[in-house]
Amino acid sequence: MRDTFGDSVRDAYDVVGQPKDMTGATALAKQDRFQFQWWALDLVNARPYEQKKGADQGIDGRLYFHDEPEGGETKQIVISVKSGKLKATDVRDLRGVVDREQAAIGVLISLEDFSKPMHAEAASAGFYDSPWGGKHPRLQLLTIQDLFDGKKVDMPPVANVTFKKAPKAKPKTRKGKKLAFDGELEY
Repeated sequence: MRDTFGDSVRDAYDVVGQPKDMTGATALAKQDRFQFQWWALDLVNARPYEQKKGADQGIDGRLYFHDEPEGGETKQIVISVKSGKLKATDVRDLRGVVDREQAAIGVLISLEDFSKPMHAEAASAGFYDSPWGGKHPRLQLLTIQDLFDGKKVDMPPVANVTFKKAPKAKPKTRKGKKLAFDGELEY
Protein backbone atom coordinates (compact mmCIF):
# COMPACT_ATOMS: atom_id res chain seq x y z
CA MET A 1 0.00 0.00 0.00
CA ARG A 2 2.89 2.39 0.74
CA ASP A 3 4.26 1.82 -2.78
CA THR A 4 0.93 2.62 -4.37
CA PHE A 5 -0.35 5.45 -2.17
CA GLY A 6 2.80 6.80 -0.45
CA ASP A 7 3.95 6.82 3.18
CA SER A 8 0.97 8.90 4.32
CA VAL A 9 -1.32 5.86 3.84
CA ARG A 10 -0.19 4.59 7.26
CA ASP A 11 -2.12 7.47 8.83
CA ALA A 12 -5.32 6.35 7.10
CA TYR A 13 -5.74 3.07 8.99
CA ASP A 14 -4.95 1.37 12.29
CA VAL A 15 -3.62 -2.14 12.53
CA VAL A 16 -5.39 -3.66 15.50
CA GLY A 17 -3.18 -5.69 17.80
CA GLN A 18 0.17 -4.21 16.80
CA PRO A 19 2.16 -2.57 19.60
CA LYS A 20 2.24 1.21 19.54
CA ASP A 21 4.41 1.71 22.64
CA MET A 22 6.96 -0.09 24.81
CA THR A 23 4.27 -1.61 27.04
CA GLY A 24 2.64 -3.25 24.02
CA ALA A 25 6.00 -4.35 22.61
CA THR A 26 6.99 -5.95 25.92
CA ALA A 27 3.62 -7.72 26.16
CA LEU A 28 3.99 -9.09 22.61
CA ALA A 29 7.53 -10.31 23.35
CA LYS A 30 6.30 -12.17 26.45
CA GLN A 31 3.28 -13.58 24.64
CA ASP A 32 4.97 -14.83 21.44
CA ARG A 33 8.61 -14.18 20.63
CA PHE A 34 8.20 -15.14 16.97
CA GLN A 35 5.33 -12.67 16.45
CA PHE A 36 7.51 -10.05 18.18
CA GLN A 37 10.35 -10.87 15.79
CA TRP A 38 8.12 -10.55 12.70
CA TRP A 39 6.63 -7.31 14.02
CA ALA A 40 10.11 -5.85 14.70
CA LEU A 41 11.23 -6.79 11.18
CA ASP A 42 8.19 -5.01 9.77
CA LEU A 43 9.24 -1.84 11.63
CA VAL A 44 12.36 -1.68 9.43
CA ASN A 45 10.62 -3.05 6.28
CA ALA A 46 12.72 -6.22 6.32
CA ARG A 47 11.85 -9.60 4.87
CA PRO A 48 11.74 -12.44 7.44
CA TYR A 49 14.39 -15.12 6.96
CA GLU A 50 12.75 -18.13 5.36
CA GLN A 51 14.17 -21.24 6.94
CA LYS A 52 12.21 -24.48 6.89
CA LYS A 53 13.94 -26.48 9.62
CA GLY A 54 16.67 -25.99 12.17
CA ALA A 55 18.27 -22.88 13.61
CA ASP A 56 18.07 -19.52 11.86
CA GLN A 57 21.89 -19.27 11.85
CA GLY A 58 21.73 -15.85 13.51
CA ILE A 59 19.57 -14.29 10.79
CA ASP A 60 15.99 -13.27 11.52
CA GLY A 61 15.49 -11.00 8.52
CA ARG A 62 17.14 -9.33 5.56
CA LEU A 63 17.03 -6.08 3.63
CA TYR A 64 18.38 -5.89 0.09
CA PHE A 65 19.56 -2.80 -1.77
CA HIS A 66 21.44 -1.57 -4.83
CA ASP A 67 23.95 1.23 -4.56
CA GLU A 68 25.90 0.70 -7.77
CA PRO A 69 25.14 1.68 -11.37
CA GLU A 70 22.91 -0.57 -13.51
CA GLY A 71 23.96 -4.20 -13.38
CA GLY A 72 25.60 -3.77 -9.99
CA GLU A 73 25.53 -6.40 -7.29
CA THR A 74 22.57 -6.65 -4.90
CA LYS A 75 23.78 -5.98 -1.35
CA GLN A 76 22.20 -7.32 1.80
CA ILE A 77 21.69 -6.25 5.38
CA VAL A 78 21.23 -9.10 7.86
CA ILE A 79 19.03 -8.47 10.86
CA SER A 80 18.87 -10.22 14.21
CA VAL A 81 16.04 -9.55 16.68
CA LYS A 82 16.32 -10.16 20.43
CA SER A 83 13.28 -10.03 22.69
CA GLY A 84 14.97 -11.45 25.78
CA LYS A 85 18.02 -10.74 27.86
CA LEU A 86 20.97 -9.46 25.86
CA LYS A 87 24.40 -11.01 26.19
CA ALA A 88 27.75 -9.41 25.36
CA THR A 89 28.30 -12.13 22.76
CA ASP A 90 25.18 -11.13 20.76
CA VAL A 91 27.06 -8.33 18.97
CA ARG A 92 30.08 -10.55 18.28
CA ASP A 93 27.78 -13.26 16.95
CA LEU A 94 26.15 -10.76 14.59
CA ARG A 95 29.58 -9.66 13.39
CA GLY A 96 30.39 -13.29 12.57
CA VAL A 97 27.10 -13.66 10.66
CA VAL A 98 27.80 -10.48 8.66
CA ASP A 99 31.24 -11.82 7.71
CA ARG A 100 29.95 -15.32 6.89
CA GLU A 101 27.08 -14.01 4.75
CA GLN A 102 29.29 -11.35 3.15
CA ALA A 103 26.64 -8.78 4.08
CA ALA A 104 27.25 -5.07 3.76
CA ILE A 105 25.64 -4.26 7.13
CA GLY A 106 24.31 -6.09 10.18
CA VAL A 107 21.56 -4.79 12.47
CA LEU A 108 20.69 -6.02 15.96
CA ILE A 109 17.20 -4.99 17.11
CA SER A 110 16.44 -5.39 20.80
CA LEU A 111 13.68 -4.76 23.30
CA GLU A 112 16.35 -3.84 25.89
CA ASP A 113 19.04 -1.15 25.88
CA PHE A 114 22.57 -2.05 24.79
CA SER A 115 25.55 -1.82 27.14
CA LYS A 116 28.59 0.38 26.50
CA PRO A 117 30.77 -2.67 25.67
CA MET A 118 28.17 -3.71 23.07
CA HIS A 119 28.31 -0.26 21.48
CA ALA A 120 32.12 -0.42 21.52
CA GLU A 121 32.07 -3.84 19.83
CA ALA A 122 29.68 -2.56 17.15
CA ALA A 123 31.83 0.51 16.54
CA SER A 124 34.95 -1.65 16.13
CA ALA A 125 33.37 -3.30 13.05
CA GLY A 126 33.98 -0.14 11.03
CA PHE A 127 31.88 1.22 8.19
CA TYR A 128 30.36 0.18 4.91
CA ASP A 129 31.50 2.65 2.24
CA SER A 130 28.85 3.16 -0.41
CA PRO A 131 30.06 3.68 -3.98
CA TRP A 132 27.80 6.76 -4.05
CA GLY A 133 29.64 8.23 -1.07
CA GLY A 134 28.76 8.08 2.56
CA LYS A 135 29.76 5.80 5.39
CA HIS A 136 27.28 3.58 7.18
CA PRO A 137 28.11 1.70 10.40
CA ARG A 138 28.73 -1.94 9.52
CA LEU A 139 27.09 -3.09 12.77
CA GLN A 140 24.09 -1.15 14.01
CA LEU A 141 22.29 -1.49 17.32
CA LEU A 142 18.65 -0.37 17.44
CA THR A 143 16.22 -0.67 20.32
CA ILE A 144 12.48 -0.89 19.84
CA GLN A 145 12.28 2.53 21.52
CA ASP A 146 14.70 3.89 18.86
CA LEU A 147 12.34 2.60 16.16
CA PHE A 148 9.30 4.14 17.90
CA ASP A 149 11.26 7.41 18.00
CA GLY A 150 11.71 7.30 14.21
CA LYS A 151 15.29 6.04 13.98
CA LYS A 152 15.93 3.89 10.91
CA VAL A 153 18.56 1.50 9.61
CA ASP A 154 21.48 3.61 8.38
CA MET A 155 21.88 2.44 4.79
CA PRO A 156 22.69 4.06 1.44
CA PRO A 157 19.79 6.25 0.24
CA VAL A 158 19.25 4.19 -2.88
CA ALA A 159 16.92 1.53 -4.21
CA ASN A 160 15.70 -0.83 -1.49
CA VAL A 161 14.82 -4.01 -3.35
CA THR A 162 13.67 -6.11 -0.40
CA PHE A 163 10.11 -6.31 -1.71
CA LYS A 164 8.79 -5.93 -5.24
CA LYS A 165 7.13 -2.54 -5.61
CA ALA A 166 3.46 -2.23 -6.43
CA PRO A 167 2.45 0.13 -9.26
CA LYS A 168 1.40 3.67 -8.38
CA ALA A 169 -2.34 4.29 -8.19
CA LYS A 170 -3.79 6.09 -11.20
CA PRO A 171 -7.16 7.79 -11.07
CA LYS A 172 -9.71 6.06 -13.24
CA THR A 173 -11.50 8.03 -15.89
CA ARG A 174 -14.73 6.83 -17.31
CA LYS A 175 -16.97 8.04 -20.07
CA GLY A 176 -20.68 7.68 -19.91
CA LYS A 177 -23.52 8.33 -17.55
CA LYS A 178 -23.20 9.01 -13.87
CA LEU A 179 -23.96 5.96 -11.75
CA ALA A 180 -25.77 5.90 -8.41
CA PHE A 181 -22.65 5.00 -6.44
CA ASP A 182 -20.58 7.78 -8.04
CA GLY A 183 -21.82 10.35 -5.56
CA GLU A 184 -21.22 13.95 -6.57
CA LEU A 185 -18.37 13.18 -8.97
CA GLU A 186 -18.90 14.12 -12.61
CA TYR A 187 -17.20 12.23 -15.44
